Amino acid sequence: MPEQLAFAMEVFLNGLMAGVLYALVALGFVLIYKASGIFNFAQGVMALFAAMTLVGIQNGQVPFAHLINAIFGTHVHTFGWNVPSVFALIFTVIVMILLAWAVQRFVFRHLVGQEPIILFMATIGLAYFLEGFADLMWNSEIKKLDFCMTANTCLPQGINLAIDEFTFNAFGYGFFIDNLDITATIVAGILVAALIAFSQYTKQGRAMRAVADDHQAALSVGISLNFIWVLVWSLAGFVALVAGIMWGAKSGVQFSLSLIALKALPVLMLGGFTSIPGAIVGGLIIGVGEKLFEFWVGPLVGGATENWFAYVLALLFLVFRPQGLFGEKIIERV
Repeated sequence: MPEQLAFAMEVFLNGLMAGVLYALVALGFVLIYKASGIFNFAQGVMALFAAMTLVGIQNGQVPFAHLINAIFGTHVHTFGWNVPSVFALIFTVIVMILLAWAVQRFVFRHLVGQEPIILFMATIGLAYFLEGFADLMWNSEIKKLDFCMTANTCLPQGINLAIDEFTFNAFGYGFFIDNLDITATIVAGILVAALIAFSQYTKQGRAMRAVADDHQAALSVGISLNFIWVLVWSLAGFVALVAGIMWGAKSGVQFSLSLIALKALPVLMLGGFTSIPGAIVGGLIIGVGEKLFEFWVGPLVGGATENWFAYVLALLFLVFRPQGLFGEKIIERV
């Protein structure tokens, strides 16, 4: 019995850590939806693009190398040097800010006041464009992500995840939690606290909420819609970068990384599309719930319950509480 309790505690803690990673992705959705009313289908691809850009810069890879070689008959692939992780991170943040500006300048600037379905379809197109652009820019090979602040503090390398683990003892039994999951939890906590403070206590944060309520009214009181949209897409890009680093270090940087957005959907349905704390709580519920359900019920039904548990739970919430735990209940009078 104590052994089962210790194992259940390990499953519970690993579920919490997985939930944090889900919540990191959901945060990007919440930021954009909260500020602009747009459900950004491209958030998962943004995490992929950010992670691929970080790895490409780290490795000194020449952007569009395959295209350049095909046109000019050259065989250039790298610059011949590696870039330290900190500088690569800074350059990647700049790239994501430029991406945010481009998205606002060439896409959503022309869609102000359009119906939500039009904006949603625009994000679908953006997702496929970014995926193809990332392939063209950095190629489609699976890449290892080594993020080192110093020589001795690296995130685990790609698929070789089990090299650093933290050991706990409970009921006389030891169990393990990956250092990457602990790091993700700390980073997510800091990120959420910073985003909540920014949204509630800064002039730009209040302007973001005003834009979310009514684009035209925000314009009429002097709020720059262009600036706010660049700001919110930049923040979502930074969140996508953090999520891409964590997921890329866990499973390698590959195109399936963009599918993490699908796991964020149940998180949003549970926590609410407009709540930053809701994204965290929803992620933790999904992470813990699917791990414990697999632990207790999985053996009785043949396993593989993690593939569908989150979506069944989200369906129940849609039926009985469609606004989620922390979402706003919107009443429209006709």
